[in-house]
Amino acid sequence: MAKIIENIDGKRKLIKLSSDDVISIVREYQNITRGCMTCREIRSALSDAVIYVPEEM
Repeated sequence: MAKIIENIDGKRKLIKLSSDDVISIVREYQNITRGCMTCREIRSALSDAVIYVPEEM
């Protein structure tokens, strides 16, 4: 599970991903972009998609 690491200056948070998280994201990316032939098609498909990563509690 992903673990959010708070940043001291509060600008951006870091998200530590496990190997399983990375594999899950890559699988989801492949499913979403299946059939896309150009960068424009990939960007369009990804802009319409939502990919969730569970946070460690």
